[in-house]
Amino acid sequence: MLSIDDFKLVTLEDKKIFDKHYKEYPPIHSDNVFTTIISWMSYSDYHYTILENNLIILTKINGQIRFRPPSGKRKKDVFDQVTKLSQKENSDYPFGVIDLETKKWLERNYQKLVFEEHRDYFDYVYLSSDLAELSGSNYSKIRNRLNKFKRNYNYTIEKISNENMAEVGEFLKRWCLWKDCESDPILENEKKAILYSMSRFFELELSGNAIRIDGNIEAISVYERMNSDTAIVHYEKGSPDYDGIYKAINEETAETLQKDFMYINRESDMGLPGLRKAKQSYRPHHMVEVYHINKQNLLL
Repeated sequence: MLSIDDFKLVTLEDKKIFDKHYKEYPPIHSDNVFTTIISWMSYSDYHYTILENNLIILTKINGQIRFRPPSGKRKKDVFDQVTKLSQKENSDYPFGVIDLETKKWLERNYQKLVFEEHRDYFDYVYLSSDLAELSGSNYSKIRNRLNKFKRNYNYTIEKISNENMAEVGEFLKRWCLWKDCESDPILENEKKAILYSMSRFFELELSGNAIRIDGNIEAISVYERMNSDTAIVHYEKGSPDYDGIYKAINEETAETLQKDFMYINRESDMGLPGLRKAKQSYRPHHMVEVYHINKQNLLL
């Protein structure tokens, strides 16, 4: 029977295990991508185990343990063990990040389960061609700000590499000063995640773009392959001194990615009103819905 003692802390060395598993069972939601997991360790304290070729992830946040559905060929016995272990935890929502297809499977096999939408963590997924071309009336306001940026600033785009990594680090330090990261728990944890990602950029097999203005890097994007038709953009950061720079780095990144990927996953809005408005303004092609189950409704 599955035990909490079967789970081990995720380390960078586990990337090869996740990579091997995800080749057969690609992640559906951004929270299960290895880069996300390892970069947010200080906040979510990720652990994992393998049971009957299923990858099972748990998080420990503020003392609360939460389990995620097994990833792999669905086996009721494996789900039985995970849900029973979840029932023993005192977390408010001990079982979560349940994607729509898994929810449907669970509903067929566990009729008593009651699910709740976790809207703050729905992923936004866009057609890469939409973000690259920005055509049609839906994107007129975005095009206007982007064109204004292009008229006002002479900029260049370059890949993030060994040669400019130190400059990227300096830009990120400035970005956190602008945003006053330490005053906001979300920004402070995002700062830690970004700095970790950049310190392990090549080991994590990440890619990225940077915008340079007047000799200085003033915006970056960081991305990677998520599955065969989708890239995931983990971070986009820009200087507040250049109006429209986020529109520019978004467009440049989409132009880079559309050659190889039909879709771009730009992760969730975490319930932040400004971020939600910005992500909705780009007209997502679809959302990756996720659900969770509170302790009272975790009935088998």
